[in-house]
Amino acid sequence: MTALAATERAVIDTAAAQPMLAQVEAWASVNSGSRNLDGLAATAALLADAFAALPGDVTLADAAPVEVVEPDGRVREVAHGRNLIVKVRPDAPARILLTGHMDTVFGVDHPFQALAWREPGVLGGPGVADMKGGLAIMLAALKAIETAPGMARFGYDVVINSDEEVGSPGSAALLARLAKGKVAALTYEPAMPDGTLAGARSGSGNYSFIVKGLSAHAGRNPDDGRNAVLAAADLALRLAAARTPTLSVNPAKVDGGGPNNVVPDHAVLRVNFRPATPDDEARARALIAGSVAAVAAAHGVTIHAHGGFGRPPKPLDPGAERLFGLVRRCGADLGLDIAWRPTGGVCDGNNIAACGVPVVDTMGARGGAIHSADEYLLVDSLPERAMLSALTMLRLAGQGAP
Repeated sequence: MTALAATERAVIDTAAAQPMLAQVEAWASVNSGSRNLDGLAATAALLADAFAALPGDVTLADAAPVEVVEPDGRVREVAHGRNLIVKVRPDAPARILLTGHMDTVFGVDHPFQALAWREPGVLGGPGVADMKGGLAIMLAALKAIETAPGMARFGYDVVINSDEEVGSPGSAALLARLAKGKVAALTYEPAMPDGTLAGARSGSGNYSFIVKGLSAHAGRNPDDGRNAVLAAADLALRLAAARTPTLSVNPAKVDGGGPNNVVPDHAVLRVNFRPATPDDEARARALIAGSVAAVAAAHGVTIHAHGGFGRPPKPLDPGAERLFGLVRRCGADLGLDIAWRPTGGVCDGNNIAACGVPVVDTMGARGGAIHSADEYLLVDSLPERAMLSALTMLRLAGQGAP
C-alpha cells in the first residue's frame, strides 16, 4: 500500500471500521423483491434510518406510473416501491451522484430467503452482493468522508431506488433529474469476484408485442381466421434473424392461444434487445418498425409494440475513462489492482452515462452467482471497497492526492 496523506489514512480507516456486515445481514433478512411492496417499504425504512447519519435531508419519493402487458394482452398499471433520496450540501459547487437499489430479483414466494455461511468469509443470501453489500459500502464511505476537513464545497445526492431489477421504469426520470449537473457518479452494483469492474455496457430494450387476430373453427373454416400465435412466431423469427455480434435479439416468451380446434385470436410476444452502440439501438428500432408492419400485412393481424429501450448503451467515453483512471489510482494506492472489462449486463449506470455524467457503476462488494440461489458475498471486500470508495470521493472533493 502506498503511503497516504494523514487525512486520507484517517478517512479510509474510518470507512473500514463501519459495521457493514451487520447491516448487510439485517437488510438482506428482509425480502425486498421488486414486486413485494411491503418488503420494500420495510427495507426503505431501515435504509432511511441508517442514512440519516449523514448531514443531509432524507426523503422517500413515489415511483412514476408504470404500465405492464398481461398475458392476455391487457395493459394495466403496476405499482413500485418508494425511492430513497439523500441530499447533502445541495448548494456546493462540486457535487456527485451515488446510486444503488434496494430491490432484489427474489420475490416473496421464492425459495431463496435465508442467509447462510457457505464457508468462512463467504456469506450466501438473497441480495447480499446485489446489492445490500454495496449499500453498506456506500454508506460507510460517505460517513467516513464526512469526518474529513474542508468538505463544505463538496456535496452529493444519493438515490436508492426500488425497481432497478425490473429496469427502473418508475425511477428513471428521478435518476435523470438528479444526475443533471453532477461532475461524476458512482453506482454500487457488485464487482466481479476477482474485483474486476464493468466498463462499457450494452443497452437493453424490452418489448411486448400484442398481436390481435381473428378466431375461427380450426376444421370448418380456418381460412376465415387470422392466427395470432402464428403471426407472433413469424415476428419472433424475423427479429431473431437480424441478430449481429453487436445486437442481441432474444425472443423470450409467447403468451396466447387456446383450444386446439380454435384459430387463436390473440398472442403476446416478449423480446429483449441488447444493442452495443447507439447505432445498434437505432437499427433495432428500425427493425422493429419494419418487422411489425411486414408481419401485420402478411397475416392480416394488428400488432401493438409496447415497451422501449430503457437502458441506453454505455460506451466508455473520455470522461468515463478519466473517472476509471482515478478509481484505478486510488486502488493502486490501497494495494488493489483495479481492472475493468465490457459486459452485456445493464444497470442504472447506463442511464446516468446517457445524461453525460461519467460513472463507474460497479463500486460495490465482490461477490458472485447473483440473480441465483447461489448468490454470495466475499465479506473481506466490505472494508476493502469502502476504503476504495472513500478515497475516490475524497479525491473527487479535492481533499486528497490528485
